[in-house]
Amino acid sequence: MKPILDVLNAVKPSRRPMWIMRQAGRYLPEYREVRAQAGSFLKLCYDPKLACEVTLQPLRRFDFDAAILFSDILVVPHAMGLGLDFKEGEGPQLETVESLSDVELLSDGLDSDHFERVWETVGLVKASLTPQVALIGFCGAPWTVASYMIEGGSSKREKALSVARQNPEWFQVLIQRLVETSITYLLGQIKAGAETIQIFDSWAGDVPEGSLQRVVIDPISAIIKGVRAVYPGFPVIVFARGVGAAHGLIAQATGANAVGLEENVSAAGVLKTLPAHVAVQGNLSNQLLLGDEAAMVDATRRILESVPAEQHIFNLGHGIMQQTPVSAVERLVKAVRDFG
Repeated sequence: MKPILDVLNAVKPSRRPMWIMRQAGRYLPEYREVRAQAGSFLKLCYDPKLACEVTLQPLRRFDFDAAILFSDILVVPHAMGLGLDFKEGEGPQLETVESLSDVELLSDGLDSDHFERVWETVGLVKASLTPQVALIGFCGAPWTVASYMIEGGSSKREKALSVARQNPEWFQVLIQRLVETSITYLLGQIKAGAETIQIFDSWAGDVPEGSLQRVVIDPISAIIKGVRAVYPGFPVIVFARGVGAAHGLIAQATGANAVGLEENVSAAGVLKTLPAHVAVQGNLSNQLLLGDEAAMVDATRRILESVPAEQHIFNLGHGIMQQTPVSAVERLVKAVRDFG
């Protein structure tokens, strides 16, 4: 049995499942070697053999219960026809959309080989995993991806928020196009071997409460419904970062099996707002892996004590940072496993 899938399907797991966001990444020396070999981040994402290798690397070091596909949320707009580049120290540089005519020029992604390369990576990873380890696929939520498409990079999203508030016709068309293309992308991942998916809405916390339903909840719900129309009951994790007290609402309104939590949210508090079949995921601060290990272990145990294993997937509240010592991750895994 696979503990993560057990929790997502409301079955008592053999142990508390754990994985960490960005577990395949720059804190690992072997990742940095493969990244240098690829020549660029984007080339690494689109090289199935190398992307498979970095997806598997953390599983060789740590006793995790899942591999998560190595890719990027901006694969979707890239496949839709927008130019994309990643510059060292600057983050993504994405071609923008600013009007209905711009949106209408976007592809559905199927005329690009970008998705095919990612799907090939999923198949290679799936074939390489042990029977106990699950494979997580993912995509970005429409709001977060749209914000990059409007802003063109990692900005404060002021322009994107202004567009969302004004709600012009082209913004709603863009969101719908992202819903449709994301469904296609995820269905391909599932067909290739993904056993659960996580939808990342990294900038959900920027959306005003009054717009949360339209901008965040409805698009994510539409993606989940589209996936389950083909794969009924397929397990989904939603991570709407920064929404605070609305985590429970988002989990229930979207039909997610689990909701990811950032570190400043009470996992036990959110769990009390959820039906018994819905789990929480998280939510140790990634900063704690940079400091005193005793403090990190203590914080880990407090989380583990606060929520039952059958409704919890242990994770960080955000992605692991580049400067994190490998030894800190080893100690974290030991703390979770020792707890039982």
